[in-house]
Amino acid sequence: MKLKLDVTPDLASLMAAEIKAGERAVTTAMREAGGQLKTDWRRQITGAGLGQRLAKSIRAETWPKGTTSIGAASLVWSKAPAIVGAHDTGPLIRSKAGFWLAIPTPAAGRGLRGGKITPDEWERRRGLRLRFVYRRRGPSLLVADRARINTRGTAVASRAKTGRNQVTAPIFLLVPQVKLPKRLDLDRDAERARDSVPGLIVANWVEGRL
Repeated sequence: MKLKLDVTPDLASLMAAEIKAGERAVTTAMREAGGQLKTDWRRQITGAGLGQRLAKSIRAETWPKGTTSIGAASLVWSKAPAIVGAHDTGPLIRSKAGFWLAIPTPAAGRGLRGGKITPDEWERRRGLRLRFVYRRRGPSLLVADRARINTRGTAVASRAKTGRNQVTAPIFLLVPQVKLPKRLDLDRDAERARDSVPGLIVANWVEGRL
């Protein structure tokens, strides 16, 4: 007796097709999970009042590029990791040189690049010297004498020879350290993205076979 088994369609072709379906499913799932995590992190940042510019520093990318793989992976990161990380952990910040931390008041204005201005930059741009004022209670100060407050609330040099409208304006608060409040919880969204991956793989695998 002679027995013959024919498998239609071909078993090898079926297995190859299933592997391809798995590669597509895993790659798509990782891209979707990474994209959702990027969106969630950006939403957290804007929701914390940290602005669109910092939110747009969050990027996502999936590997391998231009093809599919059962071992595909997504990376979500920030182009401003120090700033985002500080708001995520709420660290205690001290001066590296062991001196004071200078925190600008509203009268200090902004730096040339839109960030926080430093005492050196302030003196250079305003043409005024800052004077140290020690206070036993509360932060010590760097103040500007013979200044005036313009319409934007910024201290500038006064040109009045009579002293009219001249003030001594607090420009910087001086503190030995500052505790940055924790305003983000990036791990929460990362864990949710990780937990969603198995379901996304199954959903995309089934969809790819239909």
